[in-house]
Amino acid sequence: MRMTEALLHALQRAGAREIFGIPGDFALPYFRIVEETGILPLYTLSHEPGVGFAADGAARIRGGLAVAAVTYGAGALNMVNSVASAFAEKSPVVVLSGGPGKGESASGLLLHHQAKTLDSQFRIYSEITCDQARLDDVARAPADIARVIGSALRHSRPVYIELPRDMVAAEIGEVPAPPPARFDPDALDACVDEILERLSKARSPALLVDVEVRRFGLEAKTAELARRLALPVVTCFMGRGLLSDSDAPLVGTYMGVAGLPEITRLVESSDGLFLLGVIVSDTNFAVSEKAIDLRKTIQALDGRVTIGYHTYSDIPLAALVDRLLEKTPPAQRSFEVSRPAFPRGMPADDEAIGPDDIATLVNDLMAERGKMPIASDIGDCLFTAMDIEHTALVAPGYYATMGFGVPAGLGLQAATGERPLILVGDGAFQMTGWELGNCRRYGWDPIVLLFNNASWEMLRTFQPESRFNDLDDWNFASMAAGLGGDGVRVRTRREMKAALDRAVATRGRFQLIEVMIPRGVLSNTLRRFVAGVKRLNAPK
Repeated sequence: MRMTEALLHALQRAGAREIFGIPGDFALPYFRIVEETGILPLYTLSHEPGVGFAADGAARIRGGLAVAAVTYGAGALNMVNSVASAFAEKSPVVVLSGGPGKGESASGLLLHHQAKTLDSQFRIYSEITCDQARLDDVARAPADIARVIGSALRHSRPVYIELPRDMVAAEIGEVPAPPPARFDPDALDACVDEILERLSKARSPALLVDVEVRRFGLEAKTAELARRLALPVVTCFMGRGLLSDSDAPLVGTYMGVAGLPEITRLVESSDGLFLLGVIVSDTNFAVSEKAIDLRKTIQALDGRVTIGYHTYSDIPLAALVDRLLEKTPPAQRSFEVSRPAFPRGMPADDEAIGPDDIATLVNDLMAERGKMPIASDIGDCLFTAMDIEHTALVAPGYYATMGFGVPAGLGLQAATGERPLILVGDGAFQMTGWELGNCRRYGWDPIVLLFNNASWEMLRTFQPESRFNDLDDWNFASMAAGLGGDGVRVRTRREMKAALDRAVATRGRFQLIEVMIPRGVLSNTLRRFVAGVKRLNAPK
């Protein structure tokens, strides 16, 4: 089988369902095979950052592999930020890059798209992927493909595969299945016994979950485990949207001083805090009301389990959850928790609209018409999402890159077929919002809520004296028709409700609602978050 075909079949068997990409001369040979074979559908976008974010969004919402295909140099290096975000937030994106063939590599000439050396791109990607391979040897290629795909699945992180353009049609043997994760079953048993003992002795145990629970497809099992152990469940800020379709005893989202006081007390006072799949980052923990002593927690993350002052290495999260379920019988009593009440009932009046009104209106909409998955950019749009009823959510909460929301929403719709709600600020929309122009070709019809205050407003909250936070008013709504969608600009709550009702009723074209928000008007959640960060960073 030709190398590219063998690679595509291996990706498909491992769970990939589509390719997002932009061709270029070094990539044209393998793009032709992708198109000819149709093994995986190909969606081309407009700019490589959008390709990476779309693949990332697809990987996150599906809990499996997604593929970003680009050319050498100008393509792959233009996608570094997107892949770095996926690496930081443990999203298994497979990067396919074209590369120079053997003959041109040995020509002695500097090649176009080359940076410092021909290997510069490979070395750069070694910093932001968990495994890499250059498929320049037909004998070694099947094992290399299997190893790299296995690494992406095992670690839930990006990997890099480079296809020299004179090798894409080379005949290779069958690609074996990725090797299974190996672990010591005795160590796993000892680890599980210790976890159960610690939880049984705790006066106020709690389960804190984060992104790895979805990355490894463990939401249903985690919900069952929480019920059996009678543990209240809290998501981290980055894990918002987890367990939204389960009957888990879900209390809400932990955000320290920026969140609900009762959830903050539950987490910070727990003497049996079980961190499952958590990224231990400043986004999740820097705004704690009181510092959490992580040495007194149970941490199951990054393929290991740490309890107190010792660590069990090489314990896959899926194996851990399975063994915990095996050793925990079904609960003999019902277990109920108090769920947070989200704001509803937005008046359709002529008051200026703010972020909190948007959250209320979305809650009203989903209560009436059902939940919609959300793709959010960073900024107040993401903090606004914290006041929206729990629903599937993808967002760059830790890496915090701008430009994620729109292309990730397109990736979400391509991967699931569900119509997404995209939340994005005007600064981020300037970066990647133009990817909406590709919706018409593929039949995508997201609803986009564009928070426009003509400002990098979240940056202004930390440094209000800087005039560079002022942006111009681009009137995005007026550009929507030229991109193949419908756009409307709203300033009042009445206009916003009418626009959203029309958007939901209109299918087949993307719907852009440009919400004009006065400068300085923040969601209450962001206001509390900023106050908490400033307090914690104030000189002692």
